[in-house]
Amino acid sequence: MSKKHPVIAITGSSGAGTSTVREAFEHIFRRDNIMPAVIEGDSYHRYSRVEMKKAMEDAALKGNNTFSHFGPDANLFEELEECFSSYGETGTGKRRFYVHNDEDAESFKHYGVKPGEFTPWEPLPANTDLLFYEGLHGCVCTSLINVAQFADLKIGVVPVINLEWIQKIHRDTQTRGYSEKEVMGTILRRMHDYVHYIVPQFKLTDINFQRVPVVDTSDPIIARDIPTLDESLVVIRFKKPDRFKIDFPFLLRMIKDSWMSRRNTIVVPGGKMGLAMELIMAPILRRIMEDRRSLTV
Repeated sequence: MSKKHPVIAITGSSGAGTSTVREAFEHIFRRDNIMPAVIEGDSYHRYSRVEMKKAMEDAALKGNNTFSHFGPDANLFEELEECFSSYGETGTGKRRFYVHNDEDAESFKHYGVKPGEFTPWEPLPANTDLLFYEGLHGCVCTSLINVAQFADLKIGVVPVINLEWIQKIHRDTQTRGYSEKEVMGTILRRMHDYVHYIVPQFKLTDINFQRVPVVDTSDPIIARDIPTLDESLVVIRFKKPDRFKIDFPFLLRMIKDSWMSRRNTIVVPGGKMGLAMELIMAPILRRIMEDRRSLTV
């Protein structure tokens, strides 16, 4: 951990809502003139799209039916740990980008990369205020690596599991052309890695945002619609509220229809999720920046 070169990690599984948290942070960065170095979890996958398909086939032939993007064999955990560590010590490191689609390919056309491929590794931008990570493994720990130890602020974003399944089934069947059977096969194949490498991160996070639908999601396979934010509540749990000087009375006044469910937990309407994130994160980030400035002046 580093006050001079802070590292912020947003971690959550696919479709969990990490992008919502990222947008909240982007708003704060703009208002407070904070210059982040941004890295994405997808860029630390080990394989390109074509290579991953081949790696999965090879694993299956060897009897490994749990090979997935959630586990260590398909990711560069050591490189991610090194990036966090290097930035915390020196404010430098390396990154690359994963090209998701044609739009990304257009942005990175000077590299000559196609969707499903990576850009070359390159140095992080110079003179940044903090490192900002968003992806699957911002707090991952194994017997060999410990990424979480190098993050100064760790945010978990995790929906209840049935909602997560509904989101994936809906996305993959409606926009990617998979059948429900194929999507459920993917969910079950990666469940081992989900349990061992995704879920354990949330006991290490400083703040967790968990979206809970208030409509029936008991059978995610037959759900035809993803519950909206207005059909959800967001449970926000603080590991150590005093560490970040969380002002619960202020949050309760500012967020209509919010309430405390435990001494370290506030519940807000789903539609107020973005507002809650900004109200919570802005003062934390300002204190982090004040600590940084005190060491750099």
